[in-house]
Amino acid sequence: MYAKFFKRLIDFLLSLIAVIVLSPILLILIIVGVFTMGGNPFFTQQRPGKNEKIFKLIKFRTMTNAKDKDGNLLPDDKRLTGYGKFLRSTSLDELPELINILIGDMAIVGPRPLLVKYLPLYNEEQRHRHDVRPGLTGYAQVNGRNSITWEEKFRLDVEYVNNITFIGDIKIIFGTVAAVFKRSGISSETSVTMEEFKGTPEKTDEKEKNNVEK
Repeated sequence: MYAKFFKRLIDFLLSLIAVIVLSPILLILIIVGVFTMGGNPFFTQQRPGKNEKIFKLIKFRTMTNAKDKDGNLLPDDKRLTGYGKFLRSTSLDELPELINILIGDMAIVGPRPLLVKYLPLYNEEQRHRHDVRPGLTGYAQVNGRNSITWEEKFRLDVEYVNNITFIGDIKIIFGTVAAVFKRSGISSETSVTMEEFKGTPEKTDEKEKNNVEK
């Protein structure tokens, strides 16, 4: 009942209230972003949403568009600014996604929206993360964020999709607040953000299948 009827209504009302209440902070971040990033303070990108429908994700920009002599973008760690690190560590870069929630592209809680190019790489189980709207935060974000493997993230995403409850969403929201204050799981062990997902090896899928059968 909650997942089908009330979750979207609650998301709409809470995101509307949040946009109104946080509008002074949003305005300040927009102004600072214009000067810090040398122009457009927003980062937009096509992401897959519910049922893999593509939408435009909105975030505050945390990286410059600096390129090498061949015109290729520099690595993330070279483009991530000090201001960008602050936005990421406090999750303030995610605030514009309230607009995505307001218009129905996203939910407050759900699997994080990832890159479109990952769609062909998901296995059958992982693809179920797109059975619901992607979220501003999610079950994986309060259980490791970028410090856990892609496979573990997707397992947590699907577990959430199969067990959506009002109490569960409340716990995830409070867990997210705690994780933000602790600034935990912002980076993986080898990257300032998260390594690119290149697909789950077949042997990993088979091993997981055997574990389930046992």
